[in-house]
Amino acid sequence: MKDILEQKLSRFEYLEKQMSDPEVLTNSTKMAAAAREHGSLARMAGKYRRFKDLVHQIQEVRPMLDSADADEREMAEEELTTLVAKREELWDELLTMTIGGEDANRSRCVLEIRAGTGGEEAALFASDLFEMYKRYSDIKGWKLSVLEASPSDMGGYREITATIEGEGCYRELQYESGGHRVQRVPDTETKGRIHTSAATVAVLPEPEDVEVELNPADYEVERYCASSGAGGQHVNRTASAIRITHHPTGVVVRCIDERSQHNNLIKAMRILKSRVYDFFQQKEARERAATRKSLVGSGDRSQRIRTYNFPDNRVSDHRINLTIYKLDQVMLGNLDLVIGELIDHDRQTLREAMGALD
Repeated sequence: MKDILEQKLSRFEYLEKQMSDPEVLTNSTKMAAAAREHGSLARMAGKYRRFKDLVHQIQEVRPMLDSADADEREMAEEELTTLVAKREELWDELLTMTIGGEDANRSRCVLEIRAGTGGEEAALFASDLFEMYKRYSDIKGWKLSVLEASPSDMGGYREITATIEGEGCYRELQYESGGHRVQRVPDTETKGRIHTSAATVAVLPEPEDVEVELNPADYEVERYCASSGAGGQHVNRTASAIRITHHPTGVVVRCIDERSQHNNLIKAMRILKSRVYDFFQQKEARERAATRKSLVGSGDRSQRIRTYNFPDNRVSDHRINLTIYKLDQVMLGNLDLVIGELIDHDRQTLREAMGALD
């Protein structure tokens, strides 16, 4: 843990020097990338510097506990108690900030929601999940932008992709990757029977341009006329839709949301970079799974993670055996009721793995 924090601090200090380097200052792309990464590391670096300062102060105060002067010993005990409390509080904050690994402090991510089993009801559930995340983003002050959407006949979504930007967005939303199941009486049901449907969610960290180099020889761009999209009949008459296939990974991205072919290509490339980056991150995660298997935010997207039971107003997260009877509040965007518990679980797991600070 401390090795990771030292690496982050070193990277932060390196970026500080880079941002004053004339070669970087004259390159707008490099400067923008350095500034974004520097900004994303600033809070962690600042906290870790304060943590190291507290550790140093504690080391200076401890010898005073053996002083022959009773007043000096008493003052040292009081000061040590205060310093240790501050250090513990700061350590908890640092643990929280490292949950999510190398991507913990990214301020941009891609949210993908797909309808699963259940036909139109699954598409309606996918739409409900999207609205939940949209409200959660509003509460957090994050910016959510739709990149691509495939509406269903009854107003749901067969698939919808969006970007989210804001401090801590990936660290918190990473917990949402996986299978989501709903139990309720759907609008399509005429006899009042409870149905079970599903949707899948994937939250991908969005890399900087300099982190993912896409060789044009490795991917193929196809332009075609979409059967549906935001442009209505205009979309049908022009080849504005974009499909990109990345051959080394097999990743395929499709974007039909804009009337402009150029805008669709820009959006598709953003999604492609995130998926390719995630492909290799997931590959690395599987290789180091033994060390992270106890963390619920480590990204196993094949598992069913949560059930939403509307008749009982119940939401259950199966990873930590959490059940709360506040589903109505969760669907209104109060997702911290669940995510807060998941973060606490991972933080406690890390704390136990690290052992005592002293």
